[in-house]
Amino acid sequence: MWLLDKFLKRIIHHGQLLVTDYDGTDYAYGPGDEGMEHGPMHVRFTHPRAASHIARYPQVGAGEAYMWGWLVVEEPYDIRDMVLFVTMNAKRLGDETLKPQGPLRKGLQKAIAKVDSVNLRGKARKNAEHTYNLTRRLYELFLDEDRQYTMAYYRDVDNSLEKAQLDKKAHLAAKMYMQQARELDRPLRVLDIGCGWGGFALYLNRHYGCEVLGVALAEDQIAFCRERAREAGVEDKVRFELMDYRDIEGQFDRISSVGLLEHVGTPHYPQFYAKTHDLLAPGGVMLSHCCGRAGPPGFTDAWTRKYIFPGGYIPALSELVTESEKNGWQVMDVEAMRFHYSHTLQEWYARTKMHRDELVELYDEEFYRMWLFYFAGAEQSFRHGTMVNWQIIYVKNRAAIPMTGEFIYEESERLRGLDEAPRWHLDPAVEDAAE
Repeated sequence: MWLLDKFLKRIIHHGQLLVTDYDGTDYAYGPGDEGMEHGPMHVRFTHPRAASHIARYPQVGAGEAYMWGWLVVEEPYDIRDMVLFVTMNAKRLGDETLKPQGPLRKGLQKAIAKVDSVNLRGKARKNAEHTYNLTRRLYELFLDEDRQYTMAYYRDVDNSLEKAQLDKKAHLAAKMYMQQARELDRPLRVLDIGCGWGGFALYLNRHYGCEVLGVALAEDQIAFCRERAREAGVEDKVRFELMDYRDIEGQFDRISSVGLLEHVGTPHYPQFYAKTHDLLAPGGVMLSHCCGRAGPPGFTDAWTRKYIFPGGYIPALSELVTESEKNGWQVMDVEAMRFHYSHTLQEWYARTKMHRDELVELYDEEFYRMWLFYFAGAEQSFRHGTMVNWQIIYVKNRAAIPMTGEFIYEESERLRGLDEAPRWHLDPAVEDAAE
């Protein structure tokens, strides 16, 4: 316990954390519980190795200890409260506090992460299946009605997740300058790389009549997308294919990449930018939306690589701009979406907790705890850490978009006026009314 004791004494300077070790010894950290609504936060260890496991690499150790039941957060607090409390305190020292301790361990983790980011075709598909071929019901239990598994755009933090995701799609479509379709005598041809469950592709077709090809590597995602296109009667206009973006042929007027670059891997950025440059028509626009670092390049923590996104990496802006420039791209606009994802993850966490019993039945208690820690840990990165979302407009020709940025906000406002956000069908209020 001495190593974890030293660590907590160094970082906890606001509020109070009480820790009961496996042997029953109590420890207290922080000046007091003033400002804490429910008094001190109390954590209990149920395994003799819990404290040392956490201290060596807090980002990994805490997650695994919680998953395995070695770490218990006493009510009325929960694991999200604990993660946000500790990281709120730790942020004055920076993210390094939570990373592997010691130069050898840090170097080893960085090297392993670099190797893990090599995503050849077979490995890329395997990684996608690990993440996205979980049961459909899992995603239905926490995502919005359109199954958007990326940051929602909270123009008002009191908006529902459904409203925020609808506003996100409007914001993205406007940045793609889709309104140019009104000036042409043919539909725009759009490529949606990493199309998820098809919501954005169907949104673009519904509002602009464009032809869309959506591609992804998870078989069940593509099957679900095709079902949606058939139900909407647009399978001839919105096609979905199980394929690697590196195998696509043809040219497109627009390319969207929403939540994809996190899975590409830094060794493959040159290939990504070269291939998409070939795929985009000379006067076209490419929009990329991805999680990002508001700082220099880093590496993905071992817990996330192992349990959630194998092969994943969140890029720094410098990495994206440098590689895109080498392949002929011109960056026309960059927006750092700072806290939107923290609100999104907070809602996903709440919806997951709401369906605890069903998730435990679908999987088990360890999976349920893993999923909670994933959302809590990710939320703290966007709320107290240095993670953001990058939205970047790329072109080959600077004349591809209007001269000023009003086109984004005017079109986004127009689109927001066309749709009404649905109610989440699993909202307890909706279910009660149905009964």
